[in-house]
Amino acid sequence: MVNVPDSSGSPILFEPFVESARYAAAYRNYHWQHVRRTRQHTGIEAPEGVTPCPNKSDRILDRPLADGGGNFGRLARTGMMKSYMKKLDDLQLCGIKKVCWREFLKMFQEDTTDDQARTALERLQQRVRMAKNVPSARVHSTLAIIAEIERLLAPIDAEERGDGPAGR
Repeated sequence: MVNVPDSSGSPILFEPFVESARYAAAYRNYHWQHVRRTRQHTGIEAPEGVTPCPNKSDRILDRPLADGGGNFGRLARTGMMKSYMKKLDDLQLCGIKKVCWREFLKMFQEDTTDDQARTALERLQQRVRMAKNVPSARVHSTLAIIAEIERLLAPIDAEERGDGPAGR
């Protein structure tokens, strides 16, 4: 379980994703070979003679014959975790669904430009204004927070930096 505080500071626990390793590996291989759409080779090389408690140097993992993107083994890409992820996305942290937090935080990735962040904030403002079944006080508070973030993203003028006449 992952321990995360809720809005009042009390910890809540996230249920971990649990699945049989054998089933997960078989499903991963099936998906790799038969479900995903690709022009790459879909073969998988399975090691032979794998035994319980292998030595550290023993090769025990399945390996795809072609995996340019390094995606082999990512269970979330197979769809196996959809219902688990849906359940997590519906959880609320500080009264806001986790999926909304994720969308918000994606706006501010390391390589995000100021223009991209402003555009994302404008889209967020539009979504908030169009939200139905949301109390107007919450909409007002959310828009105020977005306005403050926009203010923080605004270019710093010379006076605030101390370069202007007031800063000399």
